[in-house]
Amino acid sequence: MKVVLATLNAKYIHTSLALRCLKAYSERDFDIDIAEYTIKDPVMNIVSDLYARKPKVVGFSCYIWNIEETITVIDMLRKIMPETRIILGGPEVSYDTGFWMERLPQVDYIVVGEGEETFHHLLTEIAGSGKYHMVFGAAYRKELPDGTMEIRINPPRPKLDLATLPSPHRFPEDEPTLANRVVYFETSRGCPFSCQFCLSSIEVGVRYFDIERTKADILYLIGKGAKLIKFVDRTFNIKRDYALEMFRFLIENHQGCVFQFEITADIMRPEVLDYLAEHAPPGIFRFEIGVQSTNDITNEAVQRRQNFTKLTRTVVKVKESGKIDQHLDLIAGLPHEDYNTFRKTFNDVFALRPEELQLGFLKMLRGTGMRLDAEKYGYIFMDRAPYEILGNNLLPFDDIIRIKRVEDVLEKYWNAHRMDHTLLHLVEQVFDSPFDFFQQFGDYWEERGWQRIGHQLEDLFARLWSFLAEYKASGSEAASRLDLDVVLGLMKYDYFLNHNYKPRKVWWSFEMDKQEQAGWMKQLTDHPEDVSGDFAVVGLAERELHKHAVIERLPFDLEHYLHAGKVSKDADTLLLMVYRQKEGRPAAVPYTMRLESQSQQPI
Repeated sequence: MKVVLATLNAKYIHTSLALRCLKAYSERDFDIDIAEYTIKDPVMNIVSDLYARKPKVVGFSCYIWNIEETITVIDMLRKIMPETRIILGGPEVSYDTGFWMERLPQVDYIVVGEGEETFHHLLTEIAGSGKYHMVFGAAYRKELPDGTMEIRINPPRPKLDLATLPSPHRFPEDEPTLANRVVYFETSRGCPFSCQFCLSSIEVGVRYFDIERTKADILYLIGKGAKLIKFVDRTFNIKRDYALEMFRFLIENHQGCVFQFEITADIMRPEVLDYLAEHAPPGIFRFEIGVQSTNDITNEAVQRRQNFTKLTRTVVKVKESGKIDQHLDLIAGLPHEDYNTFRKTFNDVFALRPEELQLGFLKMLRGTGMRLDAEKYGYIFMDRAPYEILGNNLLPFDDIIRIKRVEDVLEKYWNAHRMDHTLLHLVEQVFDSPFDFFQQFGDYWEERGWQRIGHQLEDLFARLWSFLAEYKASGSEAASRLDLDVVLGLMKYDYFLNHNYKPRKVWWSFEMDKQEQAGWMKQLTDHPEDVSGDFAVVGLAERELHKHAVIERLPFDLEHYLHAGKVSKDADTLLLMVYRQKEGRPAAVPYTMRLESQSQQPI
């Protein structure tokens, strides 16, 4: 019996762990193909590909990000392949299963919850005697004597013994693309916490896969070229000894592969942090940390236990080690959180200076306590996935769209690391708070309609400069702290750092005339020690300098600012950015020369 397991991923680089788990469990008895598409693929292309495979059964893995697109595919598939059995599974259809069976009459079955054993049993009945009432964990349609169809939902299936499940990571057809895609990996299932906005709160307890098999699979993936493995465990560090053993194993065997984890920061033990600070190679670990809110009454309402003091200790210690990038998450729209308290949450978390700060909005997921309590807090939300809130009794839609402007520029500027030095100066020394900067800039961005048009790197710099120039003219108290000369200098520095090769153009008017520029180039070639010993060692000839370097004069002491965080205009800076190979890759390498007076010229 030909079976196709399909899903629509958010992006091509993503892979479906669920489909591979199902195939690994059932391929011994059935002919199973995996077909992965993206939500951006034309529906006709998806349906044509599925049609060409001639399956008797097609199973779709459904999530909030792909359910509506999947329904469009199913509608078309049913019309051209009326005899094909269609099965849905995944978190989006595992709750309110009766609703989905009613809404989608073209679907024959739904697998509810953990799917390996249920899916195999269902396939066995499809191929055999059709005793669907025996398939625990499945929903199906039964034809009654009068010819009508009745929806039946069987009792749930007991939790699986994870030790009995075969590995989903050993398919030869996956090997050619391992280096170019994200490999999703689970070492456990379940979550110990009860956060009411999260589906993981529904499953009680945590079960672990055999650690030796886990290690063997990871070694296999690394040996076959995997470059990024993302662990989907809801709390990777819930067991200290287990986490420490896995961190040690990955450090000893990484071979350049990067590993991403979801951790709960406030329960990370000091000895684990000390071990990582001492032994983790830079860049191979990434931590995702869900903060969501720093408002105590909010966390209590959603049954979220969080010690922000301990969380801060962990994030700061990890950041100080310089070894691990951290991605911190916030959720706007939780109970008891209005615009002002969310502003505080944002500023609390931004103060930790995470490499990435993800600002999301509450989604009323089917099956969660938040959705069941929606009326209690006056929530209104989207009827269709992703079920994002449109307001509640404390956060009206007006405030939601204001915060969305913060999210937009936060993503484009801070999370993209376009101009870190500039942004830190603005949020630390100019604006009243980080949130206020992103809010005011986001409002300015929206007013000019920039959200409707694309942008290149130069546009991002030019638009920020436009905002700051206008802000300076506003005459506000914060505007009086804005020194445009300093900010422009930092923006130039950041712009040069954003290139691996000498930029062909700049977004500002380059004021240094060619004669002065040539004079500096000659002096830097003849007296490289005036810059630094490191620059002298490079030994660039004047011709190479012209070809591979840019210079700019800044009206403040850049080196002093970078080290002390304070602006000094006692001297100018000659900024020299050299584009050359560094550690085997092209990179921008900055050098500075202190100019003791504003009138100092090349010798």
